[in-house]
Amino acid sequence: MSGDDSAISTVPAANRSRAALPIILGVALVVYLIDQAAKFIVIQTLPLWGWWSLTPTLGRLIRVTHITNTGAAFGMFPQLGAVFMLVAIGVVFGIVLFSHRLPVESFWVRLSLGLQLGGALGNLSDRLWRGSVVDFIDIGFWPIFNVADMAIVLGVAVLAYYFWQQENMNQELSGVSGGNN
Repeated sequence: MSGDDSAISTVPAANRSRAALPIILGVALVVYLIDQAAKFIVIQTLPLWGWWSLTPTLGRLIRVTHITNTGAAFGMFPQLGAVFMLVAIGVVFGIVLFSHRLPVESFWVRLSLGLQLGGALGNLSDRLWRGSVVDFIDIGFWPIFNVADMAIVLGVAVLAYYFWQQENMNQELSGVSGGNN
């Protein structure tokens, strides 16, 4: 995960954060546009609770099902829609305002933050414009979700993996330096 990390380390932190923000925003924009386009197509082509699949057999495993969700992921806490809207606004502002304090010199951190930002904006837009989030990816055994949800989960997973790798590297370095004393 350190492909571009060492090359940037000689650049002052202020320049790294300024260079990282366009990448974060670019990834977020791509996620947001894909999410909103997919939701638009679902809304225009399927009635609420309507579904579509390539074949009836495949429809048992994966299909497109149009539902709405006022709660958190997987429809939990539907009465707290306003709270989740505030959380999404906090995430958006947090990523943008504090990106200069995060370890954005890593490509993986920039990618992660962009995925999370795009996903948060996608679901926030739904809450603001529609009053609920449009979900449509239906994998039979899993609650129905959308592109924004996938981006958020993937972004969090990438960030967690990055920090786990960093912790492992720090432990290895401290073990090497500690053994020489």
